[in-house]
Amino acid sequence: MMYDSILARSFSRHEQKKLGYGALVACFLLALSICTVFKPYLGPNIPMMNLRLSMDTISPRHMVGHIRQWINYPNSQNMNLVIETNSSQEIGDDKLVLVNEAITREGIEGDRMQSGNETSRSQKVEGEKMISVNETASRSQRIEDGKMLSGNESTRRSKEVEGQEMVEANDTSRSREIEGDELLSVNGAESSQEIVQENAAQMMEPVCNFTEPRTDFCEINGDIRVDAKSSTVFFASSQTGILAKNSTSWNIRPYARKTDKTAMNIVRKWSIKPAYKEIPQCSQHHNVPAILFSIGGYAGNHFHAFTDVIIPLFLTSQQFNGEVKFLISNSYPSWTTKFQSILEGLSRYKLINIDKEEEIHCFPSLILGLKSHKEMGIDSSRSPHTMKHFRQFLRSSYSLKKATAIKMRDADKRKPRLLIISRRRTRAFTNSGEIARMAKRLGYKVLVAEPDANITRVAQVVNSCDVLLGVHGAGLTNMVFLPENAILIQILPIGRFNWLARTDFGWPAKDMNIRYLDYEIQQQESTLIQQYPLDHAVFRDPSVIGKKGWNAWKSVYLEQQNVKLDVNRFRPTLLKALELLHQ
Repeated sequence: MMYDSILARSFSRHEQKKLGYGALVACFLLALSICTVFKPYLGPNIPMMNLRLSMDTISPRHMVGHIRQWINYPNSQNMNLVIETNSSQEIGDDKLVLVNEAITREGIEGDRMQSGNETSRSQKVEGEKMISVNETASRSQRIEDGKMLSGNESTRRSKEVEGQEMVEANDTSRSREIEGDELLSVNGAESSQEIVQENAAQMMEPVCNFTEPRTDFCEINGDIRVDAKSSTVFFASSQTGILAKNSTSWNIRPYARKTDKTAMNIVRKWSIKPAYKEIPQCSQHHNVPAILFSIGGYAGNHFHAFTDVIIPLFLTSQQFNGEVKFLISNSYPSWTTKFQSILEGLSRYKLINIDKEEEIHCFPSLILGLKSHKEMGIDSSRSPHTMKHFRQFLRSSYSLKKATAIKMRDADKRKPRLLIISRRRTRAFTNSGEIARMAKRLGYKVLVAEPDANITRVAQVVNSCDVLLGVHGAGLTNMVFLPENAILIQILPIGRFNWLARTDFGWPAKDMNIRYLDYEIQQQESTLIQQYPLDHAVFRDPSVIGKKGWNAWKSVYLEQQNVKLDVNRFRPTLLKALELLHQ
């Protein structure tokens, strides 16, 4: 009453009424503000925050780490756990372990969560899978009877919750059901384990390349065991059981001319198999990688030795910088002796004639077969190494002194050196003396020689010359020892050699920075004129002979033919070479 009398004396009745309404509005606003501030803690809404994970880059174990880190912040905002898949996957009985520190303290084990659609637990889920996880509830929740309840951290920390379901919605309004004393799981552990095993098995598979036009090869890492008796390379790992069950194996003839059946028939075949139950025991352990290759096929020919073996071996082994062992199949002493300097330059270790080994050799990695790009060459677009690097390696291996061919000047008294490659049996010059005399008159210093098995001596002689002259054949392979800017002159016999000659020596010469000239002989310059009339198909249409097969063509044009150069007709070619040496 006293309060009313004071108000009556201070305010009129109308003013008292207005003041009452104002106080009521103020109380309403205050209550609304309090509700707004504390709303996240008062309602059933689940705090969310968007977290996007890529299934390609994160494993369930890593996902656990992210969720554990999120749980440690009780005041964080709402969270959505979003899983992106780059391809459709069948989500069935998928598991993800989500570890809550509060739950761990309560002794919850078997952190497994089954996710499934209410209408189909084996449905294929494509695109993004959205699973909402309660951060504040996870700090206080109690899991019973396979149900998960969300609660307010401040009001429900000690409350036991039974028989209640939490329904969470994703962007497509799919509901997930939590069952069986398990936490929410993403992208099923069972399926994940199978996928991991398959992926691991694929990672353990040899990296084999069967698509190259010239060669097949496999690169294998891990526990490698070479059993020469069975011509088998075994590789052992915890995942080889998967491959073994599928009878997975690979077969390779490690020689770089795979389309030539004649050559490949005399190359030993090797198999690559996963070692599953019966793993051969190692009797010799090696701590460096190995390369297994064959010197069968045509490797006895000087040209094929380089194009099928030596250049591919250089290309394959350079990555190891000498720290690699060579396992040679179809080996024979004359070959390894002939190319000893090259082999020693590529490997610091003793050669292993693998075919004769009875012990099991074990390596940390192995390459079966050799990489090869093209005839007498390396494709610089596919490798950091080039034919320039290969020729530098040869100069180092054979201590070759001359790096560049002579550069002539007017009134220069120096004479360029011309080497004429002679042959004893086929495609030989029958008038090499006449050719030499004519070349000397033009200003050359001439040397006539037939290469032999002493590669060191041959390399020294060829390297000392500026011009190399010879009929198409293996002897021209020695152009690899010529100095930079030297000149190769190839004589093309009767038989339409143009494409073959340029593929074998013309184009490779340019890759080696060697200038190239060729000279195609006429019918009168071939000794075939002594065996066949001029109107015979041998002269008129060599393709007729070619249709009879390689052996028929080879017999006529490679084995029965020698060359007698018309020195007057050939003279301009030697003059052209002199002109190039002046440039």
